[in-house]
Amino acid sequence: MTDAERIVQAQLDAYNARNLDAFAACYADNVKVYRLPAMALSLSGRAALAEHYAAKRFNLPKLHAALLHRIVHGSRVIDHEDVTLDGESRFRAVAIYDINADGLIAAVWFVDAE
Repeated sequence: MTDAERIVQAQLDAYNARNLDAFAACYADNVKVYRLPAMALSLSGRAALAEHYAAKRFNLPKLHAALLHRIVHGSRVIDHEDVTLDGESRFRAVAIYDINADGLIAAVWFVDAE
């Protein structure tokens, strides 16, 4: 497993455990989160990311993301996931992670379904 894959897996494991501290620790202080295809900046900074996930995800007891496919290409990792927020309804998610020289996630692009 590469360092890039290791940090992305660590954040996925923390996400599924709803461990906000471990999750946020995988991200750079100045992380940027974008939505594709519009390239809209949706979150900027580790504090904003932690606040968002605390309020919108980690408060859900049945939250779970199952990895379907992963591509590792140098310092970039692309994950295709099956996500449930409530244990019943599901959606597919695609995330592209860019890992910095410190081994932390510096940017994420979430691909919106058309």
